[in-house]
Amino acid sequence: MATGSTASPSSRSSGVLYKLLVVFSVCIAVSTYQALQPPPPKLCGSPNGPSITAPRIKLRDGRHLAYKEHGVPRDEATRKIVVVHGSDSCRHDNAFAALLSPDIKEGLGVYMVSFDRPGYGESDADPNRTPKSLALDIEELADQLSLGTKFYVIGYSMGGQATWACLKYIPHRLAGAALVTPVVNYWWKSFPSEISKEAYNKQPRNDQWAVRVAHYAPWLTHWWNSQKWFLGGSVVTRNLGLLSKSDKEILFKIGAAGRPHEAEIRQQGTHETVIRDMIVGFGKWEFDPMELEDLFPNKEGSVHLWQGDDDALVPVTLQRYVAKKLPWIHYHEIPGAGHMFPLFPGMVDNIVKTLLTNGEVKN
Repeated sequence: MATGSTASPSSRSSGVLYKLLVVFSVCIAVSTYQALQPPPPKLCGSPNGPSITAPRIKLRDGRHLAYKEHGVPRDEATRKIVVVHGSDSCRHDNAFAALLSPDIKEGLGVYMVSFDRPGYGESDADPNRTPKSLALDIEELADQLSLGTKFYVIGYSMGGQATWACLKYIPHRLAGAALVTPVVNYWWKSFPSEISKEAYNKQPRNDQWAVRVAHYAPWLTHWWNSQKWFLGGSVVTRNLGLLSKSDKEILFKIGAAGRPHEAEIRQQGTHETVIRDMIVGFGKWEFDPMELEDLFPNKEGSVHLWQGDDDALVPVTLQRYVAKKLPWIHYHEIPGAGHMFPLFPGMVDNIVKTLLTNGEVKN
């Protein structure tokens, strides 16, 4: 009687264990992949998406950009300014319009337009956002609003990435520019390593890791700032503990009523707002701002850089180095000031008048 060969119990068990390990590995891989993928933005005007309440323009690639106008009527203005908001903010966060004195606004014929950067407020997200694309968005906004051949730009905090890009990509459109405590990229190649490293190490440990991940592993940035095992970036988690004393005093005075629109800022999601800011701001830039040439060699306009010397978010040492490398930029350092010094009494008038009159106003 012929006898067929059969597998031993131990070999059958090994086969089952191998299959279970394969299934388990696949499940882990799928779960990891899903955790790394950011959720899609909640497009304004889409079913179950946020409502559209602001005027918007349609851009070259089909995206929409929401904006808000301030100051004297556009067709009566003699000086027109595009204001670029910082991280975790939107078009409503325009201190330069809200705090500008009527004398300067009306006397100099000042019109301002602030806009929601891509993904913020009611502007469509741009997953391909770069400093250059931001500059082109600004140029297209200016053209569709008929701001003229030249206009001014004021960029605050993370809005500095767009302002530097304007200096690089659309310098022929600028009448002048102000960079107000602009966020600095530690990896700009002109920074000596010892200066950049020293400033980097002064940041809280969680922020050191957050910007390092954004620079070296941008695909991991969403997970890094959304997991619950350890702290993500302070801006993403809205951790105000790292702010300077003067900034905390300003926030205390403003109170919760200071930003009634706060829910609107991230209404499309966190990834295409504050996290995308980190990826773009601390990523690999296609140019180094410290290699820019003088935009106004004939002094027909000016570029200004404003910085507080007690800013816990943007290291003053790096800003000083930028100013040293670009002597044609007018550098204004505010003693004892943190990141929110534009809210100091009279500071907005100082910044705006200095820019528009192409002059030197005492700090």
